[in-house]
Amino acid sequence: MAAPNRMRRVLLSTTVVLGTLLAGCAQFPDEHTRPWGDPPSLEPQAGPQPSFESEAPPPQTGTEPDKPAQPVGCEDPDPAVVATCLDPVGAIAVLPDGSAALVGERATGRVLRVARDAEPVELARIPVDASSGGGLTGLALSPTYHEDELFYAYVTTGSDNQVVRVAAGDRPKPVLTGIPKGPRGNSGALLDDGQGALLVATGNAGSAGNAANPQSLAGKLLRIDGFGKPAQGNPDPKSPVVVSGLTDPAGLCGTPALGMYWVTDRLADKDALFRMKLGEPLGAPSWTWADRPGVTGCAADPANVVVALRDAAALYTLSPAPDGTVTGQPAKVMEKTYGRFSAAALASDGLIWLGTANKDGGAPISSDDRVIRLEPPTGGTAGKD
Repeated sequence: MAAPNRMRRVLLSTTVVLGTLLAGCAQFPDEHTRPWGDPPSLEPQAGPQPSFESEAPPPQTGTEPDKPAQPVGCEDPDPAVVATCLDPVGAIAVLPDGSAALVGERATGRVLRVARDAEPVELARIPVDASSGGGLTGLALSPTYHEDELFYAYVTTGSDNQVVRVAAGDRPKPVLTGIPKGPRGNSGALLDDGQGALLVATGNAGSAGNAANPQSLAGKLLRIDGFGKPAQGNPDPKSPVVVSGLTDPAGLCGTPALGMYWVTDRLADKDALFRMKLGEPLGAPSWTWADRPGVTGCAADPANVVVALRDAAALYTLSPAPDGTVTGQPAKVMEKTYGRFSAAALASDGLIWLGTANKDGGAPISSDDRVIRLEPPTGGTAGKD
């Protein structure tokens, strides 16, 4: 009978040990259960830091930490992701309450309404020519969107670049045509200026001469009304042109209440961020990137400008002075987190919406391309290069 007694003692001892181990296991919250109202932050994150919490002892040697859940098909568990499995995003315009946005696909010309936990709804499909950097590259809501639900798109056609006005379910109506089209420099951007007019940034169609020519609509910042005419209050009442000298603008953002507007531009030898003063010469850039990381969309509040980077697959945030100069080094965040950023827009609640273009020259995952909603970062303060 000695052997059975020894077996019972061994089982009892094993049970006690297992009970002790299970009682000491730490419980970790699931990061993917964060509510929609608490989006992740874009603040620059430091590397792993030592922890002094007694509740979470270091893992045992030979064990691996849990890996974040990965997308399965179009299902993406990332709480910041609003929409998945889109074509590369060309532009975003956030709806007034900040809960949803209009998203334009650059090459297909589709415009969709996207919101968290809802299937995208196609509002329009605009014919576009996506060659030579063109396609659908700009979106803006009508200044009276809450009444008419109209929106505007900047598109490339077979013969020119245009601004079109769209009502959901109706055919797009061109309001400004004849913007020159060329072998490059066809992208453009739109922004409601907060004064009842629409700002339009146009590329130079591959010719610096176009940008310098006051009679050409290429390479300009234009200010028009809802019918494509020069807006009331323009420096020249007969002209939509308010700034000249752009090359290949990709983003247009600003703080209309303060009259501060920014354009990201891809020059021949560098990428640049310009502060635009309506009716004044373009002037020197507020910031340049000699390595040409592929600036795309931007989002701005009174203190910061966030610039999306396509080729560098990151965001840069700058804190300009009131005169538009940047004295600190921009902070680089979200590098290679979501891949190639292609569009950005600031919502009324202060959150930033971003689009990706990983199917266009990147390394797409199963849920690409995506629309993302995050808290914006703050600017850097280190010395300038």
